[in-house]
Amino acid sequence: MIYLSNRVILSLTNKFSTTMTRFVFSKKQILPILMVILTMPAMAGTILLEGNYHGRNLYVQNPFASEGVGFCTFEVKVNGQVTTDEINSSAFEIDLSFFQLNLGSPIEIRISHKDDCKPKIVNPEVLKPMSTFDVASIGISKNGVLAMTTTNETGELPYTIEQFRWNKWVEVGEFDGKGNPEKNDYEIQLTTVHNGQNRFRVKQTDHKTKPRYSFEAKTTSPLPEITFQPGEGKKVSDAINFSDNTLYEVYNAYGNIIAKGVGKRVDVAGFEKGTYYLNYGTSTGTFKR
Repeated sequence: MIYLSNRVILSLTNKFSTTMTRFVFSKKQILPILMVILTMPAMAGTILLEGNYHGRNLYVQNPFASEGVGFCTFEVKVNGQVTTDEINSSAFEIDLSFFQLNLGSPIEIRISHKDDCKPKIVNPEVLKPMSTFDVASIGISKNGVLAMTTTNETGELPYTIEQFRWNKWVEVGEFDGKGNPEKNDYEIQLTTVHNGQNRFRVKQTDHKTKPRYSFEAKTTSPLPEITFQPGEGKKVSDAINFSDNTLYEVYNAYGNIIAKGVGKRVDVAGFEKGTYYLNYGTSTGTFKR
């Protein structure tokens, strides 16, 4: 057991009292601290939106916080900059034109909100890539290279190459768009050129699902006409053989496509017995299994 004299106890008490007085705040000091604490959300969440600027603003539905005091959103940042939009309302607009962005410029939006509620973005699709390209030139070389120059692209969207054959437009290739608004040059080697006149075009589809088309590019090829064995209407045991590489499609009697591709041979050994319809080269035909 340890015994302390009265003098020692008094000394320790004085030191403790002196130390504690260092942490005593005046009313003027406490009031700002309390105000900061009260105005800060207990917990917070963030909605992150990324995309490209297409000249349109975002609209946000902004509910009350669950405690009924104030609105859900307390800060909005665009590319790291805090916006000056009035967000203390049940709905507000994020004015992207304020930031003087170029069309197609990448954009990041962070909406900070209280944790017990969540704002709703009314039109998030305005940040998605849009098909806006214009074709400055398009053509096909003697070597079967599709050359295209575009302007006014505002997003990196894939292009689809289509070829007109068998009385319809058929997808025969795809390449990535560059998304530059000024000038974009493309050169694509075509692998489905057939004998006679060939017609190609390019399309691009955005989130609206309505394709945007180029005008046609045409070329004439001296390639020989494609034939197939065993021949029109004949019975096939294991395979269809073409005279050269060709784009082909095989349909059953119900009009369902069951095989397609590019090549000199189609394996039909696994097909059920019946009549089949064949698209190849610039021709159509039938065979039996």
